[in-house]
Amino acid sequence: MNYIILDLEWDSAYCKKHGKFVNQILQIGAVKLDENFKEIGKFGKTVRSSFSKKVSKRFTTLTGITTEDMLNGIPFETAVALYNEWAGDDIITLTWSNSDLFTIIDNTRLFLSEGSSFKLGKYVDLQKYFQNEMKQRGTVLVNQVSLSDAAEMLKISTEDFDLHTAVDDSKITAEILKRTYNAERFLPFVKDTANPEFYKKLTFKNYYLSRLDSKEIKPQHLEFLCDKCGSIAKPKKKFKYRNHWFMNEFRCSNCDNQFLGRVMFKMTYNGLKVNKKIIHPTPKVQENETTV
Repeated sequence: MNYIILDLEWDSAYCKKHGKFVNQILQIGAVKLDENFKEIGKFGKTVRSSFSKKVSKRFTTLTGITTEDMLNGIPFETAVALYNEWAGDDIITLTWSNSDLFTIIDNTRLFLSEGSSFKLGKYVDLQKYFQNEMKQRGTVLVNQVSLSDAAEMLKISTEDFDLHTAVDDSKITAEILKRTYNAERFLPFVKDTANPEFYKKLTFKNYYLSRLDSKEIKPQHLEFLCDKCGSIAKPKKKFKYRNHWFMNEFRCSNCDNQFLGRVMFKMTYNGLKVNKKIIHPTPKVQENETTV
């Protein structure tokens, strides 16, 4: 089993053929590690755009790749074929966040012949694993951490690397893997890309239900229990919808407790998530006006 740290650099440009902006892959970089995390190979190719004649100034500033470099690159399909041959079999592919996977899916669909794609084998989102591992070590990270920030947290020097170049980013990511690897905690993050459910789950977009007549919403979802005595409270009006929340005023006939009930319905790949909240109105402060 080998580990491959994959990193892609892409530039956004408008593709007339497909009538939309595309994050086109213009550089593929990777580092291969053996089961003991010893580096046994690296891969780096600049890709010629399938539709654009130049790269953006922002892309050049970020990566150092110029329009001339891009035009002298190899076709995307050739680059992927060479990468797959280099990657081999029995691999776990890791990327820093899963954003590269969405770019791979889009570029594969638009620019590769049917049946062609990156060879990934098993897959791990190392950013997600890293944040969980730091939590286990007592550091809770609320927001997603960039690669450079993660390296700084682990005291990994990046002075000798060119950040935002695919191969060097892969090398830094590999070092993060080495310093955080815990076999028991790593295993749950390993996903099988050969399983069709992997891509279905990855590409599923969560959405909120905005109509009470949606088939997923059941009558019990709209019931609220009194937060004082536990009895079922009765709604006083019709539900109103605002900012993903259905809201209504409730009154408990058992203890006369009154409150505002809010419920949100979110469809995820694993099914419906129901979020309920009870809010008590803030007592009004009585003001006495005195004339002197």
